[in-house]
Amino acid sequence: MAVDIKYLMTVADFEALPYDEKHRYELIEGELHVSPAPGIPHQLALNNLQFELTNYLRKNPVGTVVPGPNAVLSNHNWVIPDIVFVTKARWNSLVADDNFNGPPDLVIEVLSPGNWKHDLNTKRSLYGKFGVLEYWVVDVRNQALMIFRLNGETLEEIKTIRDDERLESPLLPDLSIRVGDIFS
Repeated sequence: MAVDIKYLMTVADFEALPYDEKHRYELIEGELHVSPAPGIPHQLALNNLQFELTNYLRKNPVGTVVPGPNAVLSNHNWVIPDIVFVTKARWNSLVADDNFNGPPDLVIEVLSPGNWKHDLNTKRSLYGKFGVLEYWVVDVRNQALMIFRLNGETLEEIKTIRDDERLESPLLPDLSIRVGDIFS
């Protein structure tokens, strides 16, 4: 009788990998996932959204936004979201050893041509499983932003917004960002 043994990589194994600036490595359910470094359209949208969120938080200091942090969700799950937001109330319980150790309140991913299925399916499922309250997916190609909110362990799509529509969130009271400004 043949026994199929699957090795699940741990966070300790992951931390021992050599650094590679041309690729982005993540550990999801014990499996190593590799993506190419993001391109310019991705980075421009990311920068614009981060700018808008930072300005909002200067006027409404309800939490902190961090670009590209390490998020350790479990011993077999280490991801690098494009942007995360954590409320003031949860910050001290989540941040240790230069990582987030647990689910941020809000995770934002910007789609790239090579990662859209990964972000829309694999990572959305993972974030829901670990209790991320809200997930935004920025689609640069279609100039749209998808909003997902946690229902049980599932991040369900609430709506997709474009152009002059405003980005709002119960996590960020009085936030109002024109979606088109993310892509300008």
